[in-house]
Amino acid sequence: MPHNFVIFMPDEMRAESVACYGHPLVQTPNIDRLAGEGTRFDQCHVQHTVCSPSRCSMMTGWYPHVVGARTLWRLLRPHEPNLFRYLKSAGYEVVWFGKNDLLSPESFADSVSWCESRRGKGRPHSAIPFKLDDPRYYSFIGAPYETLDGPSDHANVHAALDYLNSRPSGPFMVYLPLQFPHPIYHAPEPYHSMYAREEIPELRPPDLPDKPSFYEAIRRTRRLNELDDGRFREIQALYLGMISYNDWLLGEVLECLAANGYEENTTILFFSDHGDWAGDYGLVEKWPSGLDDTLTRVPLVIRTPGGAEGHVVEEQAELFDIMPTILELAGIEPRHTHFAESLVPQLRGAAGNPERAVHAEGGYDLHEPHCFEGYGDENRGPEQIYYPKFTLQQDEPLTVCRATMIRTTDWKLIRRPAGVSELYDLRNDPRELTNLYANPAQAEVRRALEKRALDWYVRTADVTPFDRDPRPGQTIMPSGE
Repeated sequence: MPHNFVIFMPDEMRAESVACYGHPLVQTPNIDRLAGEGTRFDQCHVQHTVCSPSRCSMMTGWYPHVVGARTLWRLLRPHEPNLFRYLKSAGYEVVWFGKNDLLSPESFADSVSWCESRRGKGRPHSAIPFKLDDPRYYSFIGAPYETLDGPSDHANVHAALDYLNSRPSGPFMVYLPLQFPHPIYHAPEPYHSMYAREEIPELRPPDLPDKPSFYEAIRRTRRLNELDDGRFREIQALYLGMISYNDWLLGEVLECLAANGYEENTTILFFSDHGDWAGDYGLVEKWPSGLDDTLTRVPLVIRTPGGAEGHVVEEQAELFDIMPTILELAGIEPRHTHFAESLVPQLRGAAGNPERAVHAEGGYDLHEPHCFEGYGDENRGPEQIYYPKFTLQQDEPLTVCRATMIRTTDWKLIRRPAGVSELYDLRNDPRELTNLYANPAQAEVRRALEKRALDWYVRTADVTPFDRDPRPGQTIMPSGE
């Protein structure tokens, strides 16, 4: 019996906003059900907090710095390995419904069997219900969709359901890279109004001391500093509504797998590429060098035939671990150097490694202006919802300087050579409110983490191909004729 896979991947969903990860208000019964039938990884962290770099890491087991896959526009190229090419070469039908942010155009032919990105029936993604001079214009608050099938996610999930209902004969990988809960913050009813802002738990406050300069700069350029706490609670309420909408769509996928008898031979993976501030710290969306847990910690839930049920892995994992995990389940040996770890033992009930540190990185250097968002976008005016983001990166490039994170069970260090570095005691300050980087009492902890991060960079600086080129003297040199 072939081993099939389904990847259900919301965009920009943070772990703490899912019920089975402890959120006291949100309703996610289908994610919770999947966790009860499989394994939930409580501390899964991404390798980058922007879509494209995170997805490239996810498919290769490489950190973003390994080959410079650190920007929105640097996608995986034909000479580079990726999970889908391994599967397709092994006879899998790889079908894809949703957005890209992963493969360069030239990489689709040998990696994907069939790819579609369907449009929804509702308002365009850029619809904002406020005038440009309204301080809410750049807050990403949107008006509700008119119907449940308005979002593109509905169209792409139902395309996948049609595929599954067609009863494909061979092994398949169904990849669903969806749009929600990425801003704009809006959903169809009843999800758009499902949560009242008065019910939202206390948010992380803005204007905390010793935070990076981009916190204040984002609030200033997006006019978020003109909004009150109630408005940020509204933003998070809408974000939770989008998550519950995603959960409803996941339920349709789970029911389709059951109806077609695929539960016995199909692994389903639920995860996201990174998180979202969603009103915390008085911020929205994310930032390329932002590395707090609201952005790096994502849900990862996997149900596999014969796997443990209701198992929770408390120890840390990295999102790119899904690459060797899927290959091991499919019986495929990777043929490239990578730094990820298979999670198959955990899917069968084992604990994780309590000593493991996880890593993420982001940002750009002044010598690489082509990497900054807004580069070459002279036609974008103030009416564009991302105008403040592009303008800030171009006008104040040090707000998006290079950054790297090392996170252990107890501590998190974020090092920014050209900006504010951060150190958090995660046992006593899990919401990352008090930056201890300059605290002399924590100097020894800081030095130990910096050494460990340096050792990590040395070990992961590059990768060497498995194949060899013939050396001079071992083959006949060309004559030049």
